[in-house]
Amino acid sequence: MRKFLISLAISTILVTPVFAAVNILKPGHPDRYTVKQGDTLWGIASMFLTDAWLWPEIWQINPEIENPHLIFPGDELILSYLEGQPTLTLKRGDLERTVKLSPLELTDRSKRETIRLEPRIRATSISSSIPAIPLDSISSLLTKARIVAEETLANAPYILAGRSDRLIFGPGDDFYARGSTWDGKTTVYGIYRQGSVYIDPETKEILGYEAIEVGLARVLEKHGDLYTFALTSVKEDVRIGDRLLPTEQSRVESTFYPSAPKNEVSGVIMNVLGGVTQVGRHAVVVINRGSNEGLRTGNILAINKRGKLIRDRFARQGFRRSRVQLPSERAGLLMVFRIFEKMSYALVLKTDGPLRVGDLVTNP
Repeated sequence: MRKFLISLAISTILVTPVFAAVNILKPGHPDRYTVKQGDTLWGIASMFLTDAWLWPEIWQINPEIENPHLIFPGDELILSYLEGQPTLTLKRGDLERTVKLSPLELTDRSKRETIRLEPRIRATSISSSIPAIPLDSISSLLTKARIVAEETLANAPYILAGRSDRLIFGPGDDFYARGSTWDGKTTVYGIYRQGSVYIDPETKEILGYEAIEVGLARVLEKHGDLYTFALTSVKEDVRIGDRLLPTEQSRVESTFYPSAPKNEVSGVIMNVLGGVTQVGRHAVVVINRGSNEGLRTGNILAINKRGKLIRDRFARQGFRRSRVQLPSERAGLLMVFRIFEKMSYALVLKTDGPLRVGDLVTNP
């Protein structure tokens, strides 16, 4: 009997990883798929896997392919099994190939002479790799989202007046700005207006102040603490009193590799951008966790719908609590794409029902 139990335990150890790997595959998944223009890595992964963020679990890197993490339209993804484990391999299509151009020589047999043709350039668009997520949902926030300390905007230079008598400025207008915190080496400034103040709903700590970029301006002249600017572009009306900050030189991520956080993360959705309260697919949300908690760009978090607080009408006499907090339930996934010290912006990739501000985020 003991030998039987030992054999059963060994068999379980050997078989469990295979079943665990197979269980991540979605029922009815394809064995092959050719990438098309407009695809996203998340969408393709959803065809093969029960949870798209588990893509790295079965991704087999082809060592002979340069940049195997980048997938292009025309590439073919092939699902096979290696030692019982499902693996996805990549077969490059024509759109990513590099073609060597050389002069072409033709022979005119009637005249027995060789005609040498001069090489000419044919311009064609280069097919870029498919994105991991729909970038159009977050494109403006990739470069323009900015969270600052309270004193950053309060102490920043401000628009004092325009060369004309206008109160609102547009592209091509010149204006004067005054301040004591100028960066002498900067020639292009962003024009900002204060947005939301983010307060941690759990600790009530102020996590940051949103600075909304409304335009860009170029330095024309300097006169002590007074600078003259030319307004080069606007996103909203630029007004007297708006603040100026040096443009951020942070590295912008446009390629994301979904992954689970290395640390345990437990937070809350604080806000939904766009002036709405309900959270839907491809909504951009703000969470109260950031780099201080070990979050990295591309980290996937589960969204857990907070359970309702209900009154127990049937509680027996003597129960201390007449209200009961129902347990939270998993209802979606999001991916962090812009991280600050104490908070982050994230894109909702999947929802199984209506979600709201205040719902929880945890490790997937």
